[in-house]
Amino acid sequence: MIQSMTAFSRSQGQGAWGTAVCEVRSINHRYLEMTVRMPETLHELEVLMRERIRHHIKRGKIECHIRYQPGDITGSEIIINSHLAQQLCDATETVGRMLKHVSPVNPIDILHWPGILKIAEVDLEIIQDEILKLLDKALLDLVEARSREGAELKILFVQRLESMKTELTKVREHLPAIVKGQRERLITRFTDAKIELDAARLEQEIVMFAQKTDVSEELERIDTHISEVRRVLKAGGVVGRRLDFLMQELHREANTLGAKSVDVETTRASVELKVLIEQIREQVQNVE
Repeated sequence: MIQSMTAFSRSQGQGAWGTAVCEVRSINHRYLEMTVRMPETLHELEVLMRERIRHHIKRGKIECHIRYQPGDITGSEIIINSHLAQQLCDATETVGRMLKHVSPVNPIDILHWPGILKIAEVDLEIIQDEILKLLDKALLDLVEARSREGAELKILFVQRLESMKTELTKVREHLPAIVKGQRERLITRFTDAKIELDAARLEQEIVMFAQKTDVSEELERIDTHISEVRRVLKAGGVVGRRLDFLMQELHREANTLGAKSVDVETTRASVELKVLIEQIREQVQNVE
């Protein structure tokens, strides 16, 4: 199964260890690029979290955001730096004596001073498993969402491939009419110019025309590429880059088909093929 690279998931947990929310966003990218945001107290878990992400996701730009509020059993508490607070109070009194009009000092202003308040270290052993469980759940939900969108993209791709096969069939069926029309045009030109018709020369011109406008090789290559796209879609996995390459090859062959065209129907088919290929190519950019 193929996967899209665009998805979002969210998981939340609560207990005596605290409350945590894990959000994971995924968008398309050439490689796997991860951004992990979390409180300072959880930074020791970053390596483990990145390993978890790599295990589930192979390609895309991933943004993981962890919000955490400690609980009662984590050992976290607010600690006041009493020594620094006392120094600030003494300094405030000293400055106050130098001024004529002094307003009372708000204790909140003292608490806002850098270094006055400190939150004790959270016991990671207590919360590590819970945070990682939340991350795993969010990643599984993300993969499921990417798979659902990938399944929808696959349906779109198959529909476009069927339309391309239809265009190829029309071109193949029309090829004899193109050669017949060229023969009739040559005979008309000879007749209008009142030139004696040389059967050998006529056949030579027809052969040269057929060689110049022969698109059987292009049609075969387009057929081969379509079969390969089907095989890749059926195999699934990380196939985005391979599909993108195949779209480039299909577009090249459709261009050549149009360049060799001497007929309105063949030109129309070439244009239609390029439209279908481009529709797939736009969506392939979002396939893992």
